[in-house]
Amino acid sequence: MHAMQYAIALPADYDMRIIRNRVKSKGHLLDDFEGLGLKAYGIRERGVDGSPVNQYAPFYLWADPQAMNRFLLGDGFRGVVRDFGRPTVQHWQGLFHRPGPAACTPPRAFTRRTETLDERADVAAVAEQAVAAHEELATVDAVHTTALALDPRRWELVHFTLWADAAPRSAGDSYQVLHLSAPGTGLLGAGPQW
Repeated sequence: MHAMQYAIALPADYDMRIIRNRVKSKGHLLDDFEGLGLKAYGIRERGVDGSPVNQYAPFYLWADPQAMNRFLLGDGFRGVVRDFGRPTVQHWQGLFHRPGPAACTPPRAFTRRTETLDERADVAAVAEQAVAAHEELATVDAVHTTALALDPRRWELVHFTLWADAAPRSAGDSYQVLHLSAPGTGLLGAGPQW
């Protein structure tokens, strides 16, 4: 598994209906994209759920890194670049993925939290503890899917969770989910990936 996200910052007075309509008309195009585990079409709206910004920030879990490359070099991402400029694409090595009890319910939100590892920390031990926490999180009724990834360049863990309803504020930055493409969630595997 490989996790990926890019965030497009939008002006404070931006009409977010433009993004909603874009996702409504184009979101289904990745519903059967080979090698994609899932894509959560996420937005943050200024003044909604405590968000200070307007932002389009989809989050991806890829079952196949070659599929990620195909997407980034393909027509769909060219459209993003054409309409908004080329965003910085963050990506992380996947450590864990598991569907939760609400996996059959369309998610309404996702959260992303980044945890910077202390330079003296035993990375394997911290990752093992984080995986155990995600295994427990995957049993919570409101959880659709949860995942954990590692950025070895910055030594950060990225905690990602899809929620059936509103996300708990303590879980990290919250995004509204406008659409979920999930052609290969079964391909991602259920346990630790290392």
